[in-house]
Amino acid sequence: MTSVVTPTVPTAAVTEPDRPSSSPEPFDAHVVLLHNYIPPHALAVYIELARRVRKLTVLLSTPMESNRNWKPDFGTLDVRVQRTVTLQRPWKHPTGFRDRLYVHIPWNTMGLLRELRPDVVISGEMGVRSLLSACYTMLSPRTPLVLHAAMSEHTEQGRGWMRYLLRRWLLRRATCIGVNGASGARYLRKLGFDPARIFHTPYTAVPLFDRVPLTRSAEDAHRLLYVGQLIERKGLVPFVEGLARWATRHPDRLVEFDLAGSGPLEARLRSTSRPDNLQLRFLGERNYSELSECFANSGILAFPTLADEWGMVVNEALAAGLPVLGSRYSQGVEELCPEGQTGWNFRTDVPEELDGAIDRALTTSVEALNAMRAAGHARVEHLTPAYAADRFLDTIKAALADVKTT
Repeated sequence: MTSVVTPTVPTAAVTEPDRPSSSPEPFDAHVVLLHNYIPPHALAVYIELARRVRKLTVLLSTPMESNRNWKPDFGTLDVRVQRTVTLQRPWKHPTGFRDRLYVHIPWNTMGLLRELRPDVVISGEMGVRSLLSACYTMLSPRTPLVLHAAMSEHTEQGRGWMRYLLRRWLLRRATCIGVNGASGARYLRKLGFDPARIFHTPYTAVPLFDRVPLTRSAEDAHRLLYVGQLIERKGLVPFVEGLARWATRHPDRLVEFDLAGSGPLEARLRSTSRPDNLQLRFLGERNYSELSECFANSGILAFPTLADEWGMVVNEALAAGLPVLGSRYSQGVEELCPEGQTGWNFRTDVPEELDGAIDRALTTSVEALNAMRAAGHARVEHLTPAYAADRFLDTIKAALADVKTT
């Protein structure tokens, strides 16, 4: 989840159905979905899922985490906010960056599940929320537990033995697991989970960015855009330093880099030494309509993250026709941006890789870039909220079928 914006687009514009009105009857199951909060891109998926099952109840640990500038929006969903204790803990990744994580303890989980008596429990993340959900399903053995694991091999480095042991315990009690990418699936297989019970439940962009025209003028074709939090984990300092090196070597080229978002790193980025032909523009936070304009006025998305289990902005950019100059530490870049086709890849903490990718991106012709825009749009065109909801439904059906056969 990368975009640091407050969605002011009306809910109807974000969650309009993208399947025919003659849809089949809903699947006969009451599904309870537990998560920390609902990000804007997930709202349309959950509304589509609610159309596909008899009943969907969403239990949230918090309306929104305090480091997000999104406004809570539940649309037409049946949502209950749980009684939760929230802790913050530091996270130091092996690549060297520091970040803070929120640990939610929704302590009334078992009581709510006993009240709701769901047919299927889906729990996001693999922490205390999933632990309590697993305890409930152990006491109700005909109710399968589905875990929704948003993770990659890279983001899970350095998590510690306590978390590792908890995950091994949870995997023994999960009937099925939904993952958003291949790296997450590999991580679960390494922990011993049956690959036949791992299902792909992808992220999808808000149905708005695919309306942006796919071609760019020569003036806009190489303009770089970053969308997200201005924090250490996003790799912006080494990226701007790499841009400065390239601009110094090419004094005849103007390099424009727009940053949409806010965060504690802004002052440091503003003061970074750079040549006169490298221009940084800090756009602040942008709502979704304004972000569409940012995408339309830019040519290439920069996503130099040091660790992102996916990177929702990658989907958004490709839908809007922006090739992605992105870090392989993002699962979204790994899967959606093959080198030279829809983007250029690098490891942010390897300067020679970063410099090479910047050079390849900024020296690509306008014509080749326009071809990449069409390829990127086609790459994500099928990733609609309806498609993601169908994959969730596949997981639900498989979990219930497994329970019936045991």
